[in-house]
Amino acid sequence: MDLSALHPTASTTWHICWQAAMGRDLLADPPTVARMRARLLQAHRQRGRELFFYLLTPSEIHLLSALPEGESPRDIAWEVANVIARWVRRAHGERGPVFAGRYLAHRVDGIEALRDDVRFLTWRPVALGLCRTASHYSHSAFRATVGLSAKDGFDVLPLWGLFGASKHEARVQIRMRLSRRPSAIEVREWELNHSLTRAAGACGPWGNTSCDVKGAAAALVAASGSAGIDGALRLLEHWVAVRLGLHDGKPVSTRRGAMGARARALVASLAVACDLCSAVFVARHFGRAKATLSEQMSACGARPADRTILSLPMDQIVQEAVALAGPIQ
Repeated sequence: MDLSALHPTASTTWHICWQAAMGRDLLADPPTVARMRARLLQAHRQRGRELFFYLLTPSEIHLLSALPEGESPRDIAWEVANVIARWVRRAHGERGPVFAGRYLAHRVDGIEALRDDVRFLTWRPVALGLCRTASHYSHSAFRATVGLSAKDGFDVLPLWGLFGASKHEARVQIRMRLSRRPSAIEVREWELNHSLTRAAGACGPWGNTSCDVKGAAAALVAASGSAGIDGALRLLEHWVAVRLGLHDGKPVSTRRGAMGARARALVASLAVACDLCSAVFVARHFGRAKATLSEQMSACGARPADRTILSLPMDQIVQEAVALAGPIQ
């Protein structure tokens, strides 16, 4: 059987997620959990819809869904969230919100990105401390996919089709690709890119702050460990210092003279370019006036050598900055 022919051609794949409100345990009542799973499967039995993967945890619900043209994640949310919230409230015997907010939805572009999401969701229970290995967790599609439990209404063929043209090839590829546990840094980056967590910083306009970061900015924040946006800026400081040949060990933040001003302006320009933070945040991080830093950033834009630095691909800059920093836990 050719599994590659199973997927609808005019469809869009989405990663849809709900996060539980503080104090709520979505899996506290086993009968309700069974009804939740059945509801998620039922919502994908309409023509043109496919469910590649699902995951239920005490604090999160995740779906990888292919929806036909003209439909959006809102259609799935409409059929799922209100009903599940009512069931959970009834099981808990408490009123109040069940979810922390509206659903999160991220378009999944390309088969490799979809495979990556399957891997991260497979290992998500381990990252959340719910079990020691992914195969031990029962409230996801993984065990049925690899034949460790009954399918019980879940169609594994769409997921198999992502990994091979035949059942045998798909099973081999799934076991091989999903066996690699994501590192702590990979998990943090994935969480940031999917808005499951926010990047914290201590230099916002009103003191401590947090914000959504994506792409290169998420990679920098993840690589900085628990240091958040401030740590990501320090990674950029180190990279800029090396790029400018400043090997005397003096930090960019306190370096005096024209070279110090140039280095800080380059850090600020890179941070703004990758949407890590605003120039106001960088100015506070360095303890400088925002107007002065903005003037120095403008000077960087007019300096050919600095324009060359700023034109480098951001992915390259992030890789080099992380490599210079060494292993960060």
